[in-house]
Amino acid sequence: MEKIHKILLTAGALICILLFWIDTYLGATGVIVLIALAMSVFIMEDSRVLPELTVRLGDDAKKIVVENSGNAPAYRIHVALVPLDIEFDLPELAADARYEYPLTRMIDEAKAAVTFDDAKGGKTSRTFTLSALGKGDDDPLKPMFPLFKWK
Repeated sequence: MEKIHKILLTAGALICILLFWIDTYLGATGVIVLIALAMSVFIMEDSRVLPELTVRLGDDAKKIVVENSGNAPAYRIHVALVPLDIEFDLPELAADARYEYPLTRMIDEAKAAVTFDDAKGGKTSRTFTLSALGKGDDDPLKPMFPLFKWK
């Protein structure tokens, strides 16, 4: 945890003690606000070094686009296109970077199985549906769970 976050939480705890001395309800309200602030700081610290890789098919269906939209680099990236029997590796992909892998021919549909490491050494694997005609997995408006007959 960064030094500024420790100072912020310590100052919040001292303010809560002062509020408890003035009034119990003010102190309890301060504790609730401090807990919410601490949770957001811990969530922010936890998500600080996470790469977010997405794999999609290029517009001409002749290239695979690997993008890292996260806030940390991804290491040792391995992409396997199923059932095309095409595999390629990337040593590193920086945050907000993209890599295009050219294909020899157009493809209709495939599945991309991706494995990569983050800066902490954690291994992650994901699969993406690649389609030249239909929608793939890269729809930014797709909800996390099915809503209003979204399929």
